[in-house]
Amino acid sequence: MGSGEVLVTEIFHSIQGESSLAGLPFAFIRLTGCNLRCAYCDSAYAFHGGRKMTIPEVLEAVRPFGARNVLLTGGEPLLQREAPALVEALVAQGYAVSIETHGEVSIARVVASARIIMDIKTPGSGMCRGGFEENLPLLKESDEIKFVLAAPEDYPWARDLVRSGRLRPKEILFSAAQSARGAPGAYPGVELAWLAERILEDRLPVRLQYQLHKLIWGPDRKGV
Repeated sequence: MGSGEVLVTEIFHSIQGESSLAGLPFAFIRLTGCNLRCAYCDSAYAFHGGRKMTIPEVLEAVRPFGARNVLLTGGEPLLQREAPALVEALVAQGYAVSIETHGEVSIARVVASARIIMDIKTPGSGMCRGGFEENLPLLKESDEIKFVLAAPEDYPWARDLVRSGRLRPKEILFSAAQSARGAPGAYPGVELAWLAERILEDRLPVRLQYQLHKLIWGPDRKGV
Protein backbone atom coordinates (compact mmCIF):
# COMPACT_ATOMS: atom_id res chain seq x y z
CA MET A 1 0.00 0.00 0.00
CA GLY A 2 1.43 3.37 -0.98
CA SER A 3 2.49 6.08 1.42
CA GLY A 4 -0.41 8.09 2.84
CA GLU A 5 -3.02 5.41 2.12
CA VAL A 6 -5.22 3.40 4.44
CA LEU A 7 -7.47 0.45 3.68
CA VAL A 8 -11.02 1.42 4.64
CA THR A 9 -14.02 -0.85 5.12
CA GLU A 10 -16.50 1.98 5.65
CA ILE A 11 -16.96 5.57 6.79
CA PHE A 12 -20.29 6.53 8.30
CA HIS A 13 -22.09 8.97 10.61
CA SER A 14 -23.93 7.66 13.66
CA ILE A 15 -24.52 7.96 17.37
CA GLN A 16 -21.67 6.63 19.50
CA GLY A 17 -23.09 3.53 21.15
CA GLU A 18 -20.36 2.81 23.70
CA SER A 19 -17.77 4.43 25.98
CA SER A 20 -18.25 7.45 28.22
CA LEU A 21 -19.19 9.46 25.11
CA ALA A 22 -22.20 7.27 24.26
CA GLY A 23 -25.02 9.29 22.76
CA LEU A 24 -22.84 11.82 20.94
CA PRO A 25 -22.76 12.13 17.13
CA PHE A 26 -19.56 10.61 15.70
CA ALA A 27 -17.88 10.10 12.38
CA PHE A 28 -16.78 6.45 12.24
CA ILE A 29 -13.79 5.35 10.20
CA ARG A 30 -13.60 1.57 10.11
CA LEU A 31 -10.24 0.34 8.85
CA THR A 32 -9.87 -3.13 7.35
CA GLY A 33 -8.06 -6.05 8.94
CA CYS A 34 -7.68 -7.71 12.33
CA ASN A 35 -5.28 -10.30 13.72
CA LEU A 36 -7.76 -11.61 16.33
CA ARG A 37 -10.92 -13.67 15.95
CA CYS A 38 -13.00 -13.01 19.06
CA ALA A 39 -15.95 -15.32 19.69
CA TYR A 40 -18.44 -12.43 19.90
CA CYS A 41 -17.08 -10.27 17.06
CA ASP A 42 -19.84 -8.29 15.32
CA SER A 43 -17.65 -6.72 12.64
CA ALA A 44 -16.11 -9.74 10.92
CA TYR A 45 -16.99 -8.12 7.59
CA ALA A 46 -14.03 -5.79 8.26
CA PHE A 47 -11.48 -8.62 8.27
CA HIS A 48 -10.98 -8.48 4.50
CA GLY A 49 -11.73 -6.29 1.51
CA GLY A 50 -12.10 -2.54 1.81
CA ARG A 51 -10.74 0.12 -0.51
CA LYS A 52 -7.56 2.14 -0.52
CA MET A 53 -8.06 5.80 0.35
CA THR A 54 -5.52 8.57 0.73
CA ILE A 55 -5.62 10.53 3.95
CA PRO A 56 -7.00 13.62 2.16
CA GLU A 57 -9.78 11.43 0.72
CA VAL A 58 -10.66 10.20 4.21
CA LEU A 59 -10.77 13.78 5.51
CA GLU A 60 -13.05 14.77 2.65
CA ALA A 61 -15.38 11.84 3.35
CA VAL A 62 -15.70 12.81 7.02
CA ARG A 63 -16.13 16.55 6.51
CA PRO A 64 -19.84 16.64 5.43
CA PHE A 65 -20.95 14.95 8.67
CA GLY A 66 -20.14 18.08 10.68
CA ALA A 67 -19.16 15.90 13.66
CA ARG A 68 -16.57 17.07 16.16
CA ASN A 69 -15.77 13.52 17.30
CA VAL A 70 -14.16 10.84 15.14
CA LEU A 71 -13.60 7.18 16.03
CA LEU A 72 -11.03 4.96 14.33
CA THR A 73 -12.14 1.38 14.68
CA GLY A 74 -11.91 -1.92 12.86
CA GLY A 75 -10.94 -4.61 12.76
CA GLU A 76 -7.83 -3.37 14.47
CA PRO A 77 -6.99 0.11 13.15
CA LEU A 78 -3.44 0.24 14.52
CA LEU A 79 -2.34 -2.66 12.33
CA GLN A 80 -2.22 -0.19 9.44
CA ARG A 81 1.09 1.62 9.03
CA GLU A 82 -0.47 4.95 8.12
CA ALA A 83 -2.97 5.03 11.01
CA PRO A 84 -0.82 7.42 13.09
CA ALA A 85 -0.56 9.80 10.15
CA LEU A 86 -4.34 9.69 9.75
CA VAL A 87 -4.76 10.51 13.44
CA GLU A 88 -2.43 13.50 13.14
CA ALA A 89 -4.27 14.76 10.06
CA LEU A 90 -7.64 14.52 11.83
CA VAL A 91 -6.32 16.31 14.91
CA ALA A 92 -4.87 19.05 12.70
CA GLN A 93 -8.39 19.55 11.28
CA GLY A 94 -9.74 20.10 14.80
CA TYR A 95 -11.35 16.71 15.41
CA ALA A 96 -11.35 14.97 18.78
CA VAL A 97 -10.08 11.51 17.85
CA SER A 98 -10.81 8.26 19.68
CA ILE A 99 -9.26 4.92 18.76
CA GLU A 100 -10.74 1.55 19.68
CA THR A 101 -7.94 -1.00 19.86
CA HIS A 102 -7.51 -4.47 21.33
CA GLY A 103 -4.19 -3.38 22.83
CA GLU A 104 -2.15 -6.12 21.18
CA VAL A 105 -0.46 -3.52 18.95
CA SER A 106 1.65 -0.69 20.35
CA ILE A 107 -0.21 2.56 21.02
CA ALA A 108 3.04 4.53 21.46
CA ARG A 109 2.69 6.56 18.24
CA VAL A 110 -0.92 7.64 18.83
CA VAL A 111 -1.49 7.83 22.59
CA ALA A 112 -0.45 11.49 22.84
CA SER A 113 -2.88 12.60 20.14
CA ALA A 114 -5.97 10.46 20.65
CA ARG A 115 -8.25 9.06 23.30
CA ILE A 116 -7.52 5.35 23.53
CA ILE A 117 -10.34 2.89 24.20
CA MET A 118 -8.50 -0.35 24.92
CA ASP A 119 -10.74 -3.42 24.59
CA ILE A 120 -8.87 -5.91 26.78
CA LYS A 121 -9.78 -9.41 25.68
CA THR A 122 -11.16 -11.67 28.40
CA PRO A 123 -10.72 -15.46 28.44
CA GLY A 124 -14.24 -15.91 27.07
CA SER A 125 -13.29 -14.07 23.90
CA GLY A 126 -10.94 -16.91 22.98
CA MET A 127 -8.25 -14.30 22.30
CA CYS A 128 -6.86 -13.55 25.76
CA ARG A 129 -3.18 -13.34 24.82
CA GLY A 130 -1.87 -10.79 27.31
CA GLY A 131 -0.25 -8.51 24.74
CA PHE A 132 -2.12 -5.54 26.22
CA GLU A 133 0.23 -5.64 29.22
CA GLU A 134 2.93 -3.74 27.32
CA ASN A 135 0.53 -0.90 26.59
CA LEU A 136 -0.84 -0.45 30.12
CA PRO A 137 1.97 1.91 31.26
CA LEU A 138 1.36 4.11 28.19
CA LEU A 139 -2.32 4.77 28.89
CA LYS A 140 -3.44 8.19 30.16
CA GLU A 141 -6.00 8.84 32.89
CA SER A 142 -8.27 10.27 30.19
CA ASP A 143 -8.22 7.03 28.18
CA GLU A 144 -10.69 4.17 28.70
CA ILE A 145 -10.50 0.42 29.15
CA LYS A 146 -13.30 -1.89 28.06
CA PHE A 147 -13.97 -5.50 29.06
CA VAL A 148 -16.50 -7.49 27.03
CA LEU A 149 -17.68 -10.32 29.26
CA ALA A 150 -18.64 -13.37 27.20
CA ALA A 151 -18.98 -15.85 30.07
CA PRO A 152 -19.60 -15.60 33.83
CA GLU A 153 -15.98 -16.65 34.42
CA ASP A 154 -14.82 -13.47 32.68
CA TYR A 155 -16.20 -11.34 35.50
CA PRO A 156 -13.75 -12.32 38.29
CA TRP A 157 -10.89 -12.17 35.79
CA ALA A 158 -11.76 -8.59 34.85
CA ARG A 159 -12.68 -7.63 38.42
CA ASP A 160 -9.29 -8.74 39.72
CA LEU A 161 -7.48 -6.77 37.03
CA VAL A 162 -9.48 -3.65 37.95
CA ARG A 163 -8.64 -4.15 41.63
CA SER A 164 -4.96 -4.68 40.88
CA GLY A 165 -4.38 -0.93 40.68
CA ARG A 166 -2.53 -1.32 37.38
CA LEU A 167 -5.14 0.39 35.20
CA ARG A 168 -4.47 4.12 34.89
CA PRO A 169 -7.63 5.26 33.05
CA LYS A 170 -10.46 6.48 35.25
CA GLU A 171 -13.12 5.09 32.91
CA ILE A 172 -13.42 1.30 33.06
CA LEU A 173 -16.26 -0.16 31.01
CA PHE A 174 -17.94 -3.53 31.53
CA SER A 175 -20.06 -4.79 28.64
CA ALA A 176 -22.19 -7.95 28.58
CA ALA A 177 -21.97 -10.12 25.46
CA GLN A 178 -25.32 -11.77 24.91
CA SER A 179 -25.54 -15.54 24.52
CA ALA A 180 -24.61 -17.11 21.19
CA ARG A 181 -25.40 -20.73 22.06
CA GLY A 182 -25.81 -22.89 19.00
CA ALA A 183 -24.01 -20.42 16.73
CA PRO A 184 -20.53 -20.87 15.21
CA GLY A 185 -17.95 -19.98 17.86
CA ALA A 186 -20.71 -20.05 20.48
CA TYR A 187 -20.12 -18.62 23.94
CA PRO A 188 -22.43 -18.69 26.99
CA GLY A 189 -22.90 -14.94 27.28
CA VAL A 190 -23.67 -12.81 30.32
CA GLU A 191 -27.03 -11.39 31.34
CA LEU A 192 -27.06 -7.63 31.82
CA ALA A 193 -28.95 -7.79 35.13
CA TRP A 194 -26.54 -10.43 36.48
CA LEU A 195 -23.58 -8.24 35.58
CA ALA A 196 -25.16 -5.17 37.18
CA GLU A 197 -25.74 -7.11 40.40
CA ARG A 198 -22.14 -8.34 40.52
CA ILE A 199 -20.80 -4.80 40.03
CA LEU A 200 -22.97 -3.50 42.86
CA GLU A 201 -22.13 -6.37 45.21
CA ASP A 202 -18.41 -5.88 44.69
CA ARG A 203 -18.58 -2.06 44.87
CA LEU A 204 -16.61 -2.07 41.64
CA PRO A 205 -15.72 1.41 40.26
CA VAL A 206 -16.70 0.62 36.67
CA ARG A 207 -19.30 1.79 34.17
CA LEU A 208 -21.85 -0.80 33.01
CA GLN A 209 -22.51 -0.18 29.34
CA TYR A 210 -24.90 -1.42 26.70
CA GLN A 211 -24.56 -0.86 22.97
CA LEU A 212 -26.84 2.15 22.64
CA HIS A 213 -26.97 2.05 18.84
CA LYS A 214 -28.43 -1.48 18.97
CA LEU A 215 -30.98 -0.44 21.57
CA ILE A 216 -32.14 2.34 19.24
CA TRP A 217 -31.95 0.64 15.84
CA GLY A 218 -31.85 -3.08 16.57
CA PRO A 219 -29.17 -5.78 16.86
CA ASP A 220 -27.95 -5.50 13.27
CA ARG A 221 -27.05 -1.82 13.54
CA LYS A 222 -23.41 -1.05 12.87
CA GLY A 223 -21.37 0.37 15.69
CA VAL A 224 -17.87 0.41 17.08
